[in-house]
Formats: sequence, structure tokens, C-alpha cells
Amino acid sequence: MADSLRDQLLKSGIVKEVQQNRVQQDRAREQKRPPSPSSGKPARKGGKPPVPSHAARPSGQSREEIDLAKAYAIRAQTEANERKRIEQEAAEQARLRRERKLQIQQLLDGKALNKAEADQPRNFEYGGKIRRVHVDAAQLAALNAGELGVVQQAGRYLLVSREIAEQVQAIDAHLVALLVDPNASGMGDDGVPDDLMW
Repeated sequence: MADSLRDQLLKSGIVKEVQQNRVQQDRAREQKRPPSPSSGKPARKGGKPPVPSHAARPSGQSREEIDLAKAYAIRAQTEANERKRIEQEAAEQARLRRERKLQIQQLLDGKALNKAEADQPRNFEYGGKIRRVHVDAAQLAALNAGELGVVQQAGRYLLVSREIAEQVQAIDAHLVALLVDPNASGMGDDGVPDDLMW
């Protein structure tokens, strides 16, 4: 009786039968159960895809919670990208405005024809309001004939030659406050332009 119980069961053949029965039962269970994604076996035709267990998800989250978290992350990323694009566009617009302003400032430097002793006001509409620039008699006639123009810069209205006004208009049209078209028939019966008749 020196043989252990295990050795005696192996000699009698009982253990082999039990082991074979277990192997057959395991195989039968595996065939009934869909394969797990980690097994590497292809899914059965017409079968549902395997559902991952809760143990595979972090902290027991459901599939809906994970999908919602992904949706929020995608939305946050999209909003961040949109904000960045808007900021870049705003910076580019600001850069272009600075360049135009500098270009106009260089163009107008020393070219203003305003006179300190000018005493005649010339009214005009600009920005939805009535504005005025003071001119002398010769400048008034030249302004009404379209030989001179008025350009707004830094809150002031500068009297300039028609050529300068047209150059400013090419850079930034809304800064030209007054430029009479000499070919237009906007003169009243008394020789005063129609825009002065109010």
C-alpha cells in the first residue's frame, strides 16, 4: 500500500475516463458559446457579435456612458478647433487693418491741404451723419468740382487732391468721406452741389 491514492486510480483507469469526460464536456460548452474576441476564432455566421464583459470596461461603465464620453470629447475638440480658427482669422484681419492703416498714413503724410485760416464750412454726409470741413473759397470751388477730396483719418477730415483720395479709396474705400464725381450732373440751379441742399 505504498502507492498513493492517485497512483492507484491511474492504474485502475478510472482517472482517464473522468478526464476524458471533462474534456468532452468542455468542448461541447465551447461550441454552444460564441467565441470571445481574444480567442482569435472567427465568429459564427449569422451570430451576434460578442458583447464585452463589464470587467473589460474601466470602473464598470456601460457602453452608452463610454459613447457619451467620446461624443463629449469630440465636441470639445471641435469647439476648441473652431475657437482657434476664429482667433486666427481675427488676428489675420487685425494684421491686414494695421497694414492698411500704415499704408494710408504714409500716403497722407504731408499731403493734407487743410488751412488753419480757412473759414468756410463745407458740409457733407459721412457715416450717416452730417460732417464738415473748413475750406477757403478756392478750395470750396475745387472740392465741388471734384478736383479735391476729403479723407477721414484718426477722427479728422483731411482735404487732399483727387489723386490721393483715389489712392486711399483703392486701399480702403470707406475712409473717403467726400469725393465729388466731376462727370455727374449733381449741381443745382444755383451752382451748388445737390448734397449741400438741405
